[in-house]
Amino acid sequence: MVDPIRKLTNILTLEAEECEDRAVFGGLARYADTWLRETADLYASDTGAGEAWRQDVAGRLRVYSRLPDQAARRKAVTALLELLRQGPSVDKSRPSVTSTSAPVSLSAANKNERGRAHTGLDSPVTVLRGVGKRQAQRLAKLGVHTIRDMLYFFPRRYDDYSCLKPINRLQYGEEVTIVAQVWDAGVHRTRSGGKLFKAILSDGSGSIEATWFNQAYLADKIRAGQHLAVSGKVDEYLGRLCFNSPEWEPLDVERLNTGRIVPVYPLTSGVRARWLRQLMKRTVDYWARRVPDHLPVSVRNEAGLMELEEALLQIHFPDSQESLERARYRLAFDELFLLQVGMLQQRRAWRSEPGRPLRGDRGLLNRFLRRLPFRLTAAQKRALRQITTDIRSPRPMNRLLQGDVGSGKTVVAAAAMVLAISAGAQVALMAPTAILAEQHYQTLTRLLAFWPAGRNPLQIRLLTGRVTGAEREEIYAGLADGSIHLVVGTHALIQKGVQFHNLGLVIIDEQHRFGVRQRAALRQKGYNPHLLVMTATPIPRSLELTVWGHLDVSVIDEMPPGRQPVVTRVLLPVERERAYSFVRAQVEKGRQAYIICPLVEESDKIEAKAAVEEYQRLQKYVFPDLRLGLLHGRMRGDEKEETMSRFAQGALDILISTAVVEVGIDVPNATVMLIEGAERFGLSQLHQFRGRVGRGEHASCCLLVSGSSSQEAQERLRVVEATQDGFALAQKDLEMRGPGDFLGTRQSGLPLLHLADITDLRMIEAARETAQRLFERDPRLIHPDHRLLARRLAEFWEEREFLQEGEIS
Repeated sequence: MVDPIRKLTNILTLEAEECEDRAVFGGLARYADTWLRETADLYASDTGAGEAWRQDVAGRLRVYSRLPDQAARRKAVTALLELLRQGPSVDKSRPSVTSTSAPVSLSAANKNERGRAHTGLDSPVTVLRGVGKRQAQRLAKLGVHTIRDMLYFFPRRYDDYSCLKPINRLQYGEEVTIVAQVWDAGVHRTRSGGKLFKAILSDGSGSIEATWFNQAYLADKIRAGQHLAVSGKVDEYLGRLCFNSPEWEPLDVERLNTGRIVPVYPLTSGVRARWLRQLMKRTVDYWARRVPDHLPVSVRNEAGLMELEEALLQIHFPDSQESLERARYRLAFDELFLLQVGMLQQRRAWRSEPGRPLRGDRGLLNRFLRRLPFRLTAAQKRALRQITTDIRSPRPMNRLLQGDVGSGKTVVAAAAMVLAISAGAQVALMAPTAILAEQHYQTLTRLLAFWPAGRNPLQIRLLTGRVTGAEREEIYAGLADGSIHLVVGTHALIQKGVQFHNLGLVIIDEQHRFGVRQRAALRQKGYNPHLLVMTATPIPRSLELTVWGHLDVSVIDEMPPGRQPVVTRVLLPVERERAYSFVRAQVEKGRQAYIICPLVEESDKIEAKAAVEEYQRLQKYVFPDLRLGLLHGRMRGDEKEETMSRFAQGALDILISTAVVEVGIDVPNATVMLIEGAERFGLSQLHQFRGRVGRGEHASCCLLVSGSSSQEAQERLRVVEATQDGFALAQKDLEMRGPGDFLGTRQSGLPLLHLADITDLRMIEAARETAQRLFERDPRLIHPDHRLLARRLAEFWEEREFLQEGEIS
């Protein structure tokens, strides 16, 4: 095995020649995880200097790609080489480049923390009093590893016990706090043999009984004569008001559980609410004041934000509802502001790269448009104007083209191809599946058949995993010498053997199906080619400003004339036979149908239709005389492609599938979409399924069979039934499910935001406007007042690394 230290030294030596972050594919930031993996065994038993040293190296690698200029990178490379030369013996008293604060020495202000070794906010939680190895492992299950994690481990909700009332004014159902004396207390047995602890409480205005179930140990803690603060929801038993298992605290201690707005944290096995609350209070009181506020005073004043220290104190242990809301706003604004500044930096980095203007032949473009059997919609014309302006610019285009299924994105992309190819550039279009790539190939071959014959006839080729041997080598050669002008393919386009002569335009269809590395790999086949990514998932404005804030966006928000709306109906399980009769009637007319199931195979834990079992049942009992096919994600790629091809060619009447068919191919003969367990899918996903039908001349129908009769499930499905507007459904879906489920957690491209509401368009726009004003003044964040912000920004993006790791297999 190659020595990882020597290996990294060689890489850095190579990088030192130009300092352009090209020594390894994807940059040094991406190599950090490789470094940690390759050195793990070397320092497995060294949790001290050796571990700190390798983490320091990794931290410096991660921030390297974000350094502002060549001089800074050269200085960082030199420092890294010196760090590698010295090895783990180097003095670790210096802060790591990834730390937001220098090591803070313990002071008399917190005697409980004295004597423990630590390195500041990035210290492990074991430096805290009362947190040993076992509790640290339990906290790790909650995502809490360091002191910084503790500070940003926010409550999931709050119990407001700040309302203090005398007993004689209590009302059923309210959450209150009383201060009372214990008149009587003791353990009582229930008829079933269980134990209750009861206490009679009085405050002079009246008395009330409090009961704690299965907590007999309270007999040693609550005794007659004690004065307690008791908080909880006022209940009722046999006509008398009472408390059931309320929170309580003696009056002679600092109240964390009663008489205030009480934070309620997520818990895990072995972590009790009271213990965690006490630990959080000690940690926040001591460490919040040691977190440097990364937002410049000018930004805080402009946005009306409280200071970070106060926000951290109030978000955990608020003095009032007003303080809580101000703290929540500050910390949520923080996340959105850092997100927006990072997006602006990416946008600036992209636009600062030199590109090649592709001015193309406008006459040829007009000829293409005239030959179309239809006229472009106003939305298509607008998108084409924006793309044309971009590719004629000396800056590389970085544009997202979004539009509903069937809105005509492919035609707009084809027009861009005409301009690029007529300007002498090559074009590559990458699709997520071979069958979709083949469909694009056929469509583009038909659309570009107008191309004038001459010395250099238009060459269009298809490159997928199925293309092998001599044909593949021929395509490789044609791309390398420039004789192939347009190539349509899958992941096969990013293989090492693929080299382009002059790649000028890259188009990626269904871009969310590809990882960031895969998208970048295709673009790196040329010298800063123009990039157009397309999606059929309508994107709400709030996500457009965040997830895709670094892109220019074109929206096709109208459908071509003549496209028939798909009739949508919500059915109960008892109406399933009617649905089967409708499917059979359509097949008898020569049409085809999809039946979608939420699962691949049956599960003991989830009551939902499974594709494998449903396929077998339908083939045997419901449609024994029809041709059924099965499609799901666990099948091999070639099996999936074969099944889809057979369905597209009409060799199957009904396709039983899981959600894998969401991004499918154009089957104009399919007129029925029957979705089982429809309540288990998101609204946007249901809309995507619906878009698989209604693509031909025949009237089409989407049947939503709900496995739940709950009012909420029915209301959600009625929204889909009532509207064909994909953008309205996407916004509703985002509000109901959140961005992780809306986009798919692996591909969302969204940081794990703790507090920011991604549907809060007003706050997003405020954060973006503030970030833009700061960015206009100091885009590289080199002003002394912005140094803390630059450091925190690097950490924010490094912690999430979502732009680097969004891979799909």
